[in-house]
Amino acid sequence: MLLHCSPSGNDDGLPEPGAWQRQLAGAIRDPRALCQRLGLDPSWLAGALSGHELFEVRVPEAFAARMRIGDPHDPLLRQVLPLANEVDDTPGFVTDPLEEAQHTARRGLIHKYAGRVLLITSPACAVNCRYCFRRHFPYSDNAPTRLQWDETLNYLRDDTSLREAILSGGDPLAASDRQLAWLVARLDGIAHLKRLRLHTRLPVVIPDRVDGVMLDWLATTRLQKVMVLHINHANEIDDAVIAACARLKAVGVTLLNQSVILKGVNDDVDSLEALSERLFEADILPYYLHAFDPVAGAAHFAVSDEDAEALMAELRTRLPGFLMPTLVREIPGEASKTPLQGV
Repeated sequence: MLLHCSPSGNDDGLPEPGAWQRQLAGAIRDPRALCQRLGLDPSWLAGALSGHELFEVRVPEAFAARMRIGDPHDPLLRQVLPLANEVDDTPGFVTDPLEEAQHTARRGLIHKYAGRVLLITSPACAVNCRYCFRRHFPYSDNAPTRLQWDETLNYLRDDTSLREAILSGGDPLAASDRQLAWLVARLDGIAHLKRLRLHTRLPVVIPDRVDGVMLDWLATTRLQKVMVLHINHANEIDDAVIAACARLKAVGVTLLNQSVILKGVNDDVDSLEALSERLFEADILPYYLHAFDPVAGAAHFAVSDEDAEALMAELRTRLPGFLMPTLVREIPGEASKTPLQGV
């Protein structure tokens, strides 16, 4: 099944070849440029510069274009704008809140849960979200060479209890299609694997990532394909995102969404309701709403479990069950994510 773009990139409605790489390379990486692009008052710059020193700014133009000019509280901008309080040392907020270092079986491989294994496929992201629980992750220690990938694949072949390979990162779709096609072809050849799951934000922040080359290797695998997108607010879903999702669905990808409850972004019932409705318009099913992971530098996003549970109770009165995400917390050492009770 060949879905490559035509030389013009226009005849088949697919993005121009290489468009996503150019957009990724041209992402805003300077807090001054971000503040100028969004028309922010100069008083926000000092905090943006200090936060940037700890975790660099990275915002593609396609994502910035969905933000409100002049509004420092825009829910999309809030996710990516560094603030001065990122330098605060808040008790209980740590660099590895999920204790992933204890479950790194080998370079680039995290094995926490039965039946599935997570592969750090790329250290890069298209957008640097300020609340990211992996903002301190040692990616330089988890970048396998080709030989080490072969050893990882042998690990998967030897463990016949595995049913699912999860590509994560960073963002797995920041890797080249050549690398991804190579890896997926080898996962395809492991008979006991049934599913391929990708956790990604790239089709949201750069919808042109879903191009003909990517669709080719997705279309040819025998593995059932699940893509878990990461969308926190309805305003992230524009027409380009909906079109990218339609292209993914056309090659048999099941689309789910996971969000994080974030103060100032989506910690009100109207925002959560609008998100679920907009997801369904894009043919994406809500999956998880994550309680906030206490990662160092992001305490200003924290919402208490009690407040999150109260929001979910009200949300249930507004939405049908199939549009309700499951509120969960990932607790280090537990055999699965833990649904939060009390609602």
